[in-house]
Amino acid sequence: MTGIQPQHPAAEHFILHVSDTHFVGDGDLLHERIDSDKNLAELFDGFAKSNARPEAIVFTGDLADTGRADAYERLRALVEPAAEKLGAQVIWVMGNHDERVAFRRGLLDEEGEQSEPVDRVFDVNGLRIIALDSTVPGQHYGEISDEQLDWLRHELEVPAPDGTLIALHHPPVPSPLGLLALVELKDQDRFAEVIAGTDVRGILGGHLHYSTHSTFAGVPVSVASATCYTQDLNVVYPGARGQDGAQSYNLVHIYGDRVLHSVVPIGQFPTVYEMTPEMLESFMKLSADEQLAAVNASVQE
Repeated sequence: MTGIQPQHPAAEHFILHVSDTHFVGDGDLLHERIDSDKNLAELFDGFAKSNARPEAIVFTGDLADTGRADAYERLRALVEPAAEKLGAQVIWVMGNHDERVAFRRGLLDEEGEQSEPVDRVFDVNGLRIIALDSTVPGQHYGEISDEQLDWLRHELEVPAPDGTLIALHHPPVPSPLGLLALVELKDQDRFAEVIAGTDVRGILGGHLHYSTHSTFAGVPVSVASATCYTQDLNVVYPGARGQDGAQSYNLVHIYGDRVLHSVVPIGQFPTVYEMTPEMLESFMKLSADEQLAAVNASVQE
C-alpha cells in the first residue's frame, strides 16, 4: 500500500497459537454451559475475515476434556478444513486433560498403545517448532522427564535457520492465582538449564485459561488463553472462578530480532469506526487536521 511505510519490515513467520479447546462428547456442553465446538468454529470464522495466512496453527494442549476418541475426531474435522483453506500446518500438543493413546490415534493417525510422551519437531519454513509433552498421566501438574530433557538438549545442539519455538501445555511462569500452584510445571530449573543459551526464541504455553507473558531462562514466554472458558483473575486469593467470557487466541509474528504476540478476543463486537484499505489509502493523503476531522465524523456516524 503506497503512502504507508512502517518502521519494521514484514514478519518472517506468522503462527496462530490456540489453546485449551476442551472438546467434550458430541452434543454435550462443558460444565453444562460451554459449547466448545461453537467457540472454536467462531474463532476460525472471525479470523477468516482478516484474510491473513499463517504458516502453522499450534494448539497447546487440553484438546479433549476427557481424552474421548470422538472428541478428537470432531476437533480434527473442524480444524483441518479451516487450516487447509489458510494453507497452514497443524501442530497438536498434549495437555493434562488429553490421553496419549487416543491423542495419537485421533490426531496423528498412529496405531498401537504407545504411552510414551508425544514429543515432535516441525520445520516451518526454517522456523523450528518443538512440541514438548509436559503431561504426567493421571495428574494435572506438569513435568519433563530426564529422558525428554536429554532428547531436547540433543535437538537444540544444532540451531535452526530462523530459531526455535517450544510449545508445551504447562508454561514455566508464576501465576497470581493460588490454584495454579497445584497444577504448575515442576522442576523448572532443569528445563531452564537445557534451553539457556540456545536458539530458543520463545515458549508457547496454555493450561492457565488466561493470557499472560513472562520470561524464562532469558526466553520470552507467551500463554494463550482458552477457547472454552477462562479464569477470572479478580477473585480472592487463593480462590478460582471459571467464567464464560474473554476467550481468545494469539497471533505470533516472528521478526528478525523479536517475536510479537497479539491477543485476539473471540466474537463480534460493536463497531466504533471502520476504515477499509481503500479508505486508509485516501486517509493517508490528508493533512493532520483533515485526518482528525475524518475520524471524528466516522465515530459520530
